[in-house]
Amino acid sequence: MKKIAFALLILLMLTAADKERTTTIFMIGDSTMANKDISKGKKERGWGMALQCFFDDNIVIDNHAVNGRSSLSFINEGRWDAVLKKMKPGDYVIIQFGHNDEKPKADRHTDPGSTFDYNLAKFVRETREHGGTPILMNCVVRRNFAKVAPKNDDDEALRNQTFADAPKLVESDSLVDTHGLYRVAPRDVAKRMNVHFVDANKITHDLEQGLGKEASKKLHMWFLPGEEPSVPAGKQDNTHYNIYGAHVVAGLLADALCEEIPILKKYRTDADMTVDSHGRGEYMKLSDAVEEALKDPKKATTIQILGGTWEKPKLPKKHHISFIMREGAEWK
Repeated sequence: MKKIAFALLILLMLTAADKERTTTIFMIGDSTMANKDISKGKKERGWGMALQCFFDDNIVIDNHAVNGRSSLSFINEGRWDAVLKKMKPGDYVIIQFGHNDEKPKADRHTDPGSTFDYNLAKFVRETREHGGTPILMNCVVRRNFAKVAPKNDDDEALRNQTFADAPKLVESDSLVDTHGLYRVAPRDVAKRMNVHFVDANKITHDLEQGLGKEASKKLHMWFLPGEEPSVPAGKQDNTHYNIYGAHVVAGLLADALCEEIPILKKYRTDADMTVDSHGRGEYMKLSDAVEEALKDPKKATTIQILGGTWEKPKLPKKHHISFIMREGAEWK
């Protein structure tokens, strides 16, 4: 009997340990991926900020992407070393740079086929040395329907630009690439080093081109004066995503990740809406998500809630809303 009891104890301990074991997907990159300041109702989001909405609690998204960083400055500022210190065998690292490696400033600039490739290879090599799995992505597209892209040496300056300040451009119906060889280099490094690769540039190109020059504005920080309270003077930012755009892109790239690495499919979630007080979801207030869901009372809607303690909403007797409580979320 003692042996049976001891065996059961060991089994329970192993089961508990397995439940606590999670896989981390680290993310390194620039402002198109980064977590954003959500104070005062700000609407800008990086697609990496939304990625947790598309994976269950067995996957932890640890987003280290930062506005304005290139592969060079990310290394030189010690940000890559900070990721390596946290990494454990079995984790993943999504590597996506290019937007700022193009810039002329010496503290950021790299050259494709040379220093850019070297830095990408460093990320790959050192991820593997720590037992992790690297995933290279090329940069997402800018929404550039102009035949000649406006000169802008710093995408970060777009945050200080009002609608009226933006250059007056005549747009065509075709999206024009602005990245050149910076979108090619990650694929080349991936092929050379036998690394997982996701063509984020093509995926987002097809998305924006498919929407066209008008509808694609809805993905970005593109607001007419008076349209959005957080930017009352309006904005024409064709690089950075708003809440809607970040979630659309994150969903597409989550699908691409699962196709490239099939084991991730078992952790893929498919809720209709996500509520998170830290801004990772489409909604920060549960009441707003419920209100949106009740606009079509006959439609079945799944709302996932990421963490926190929430007042359970009062719903009509006949409704089709279900809730998924994640990251320890609970009702009061």
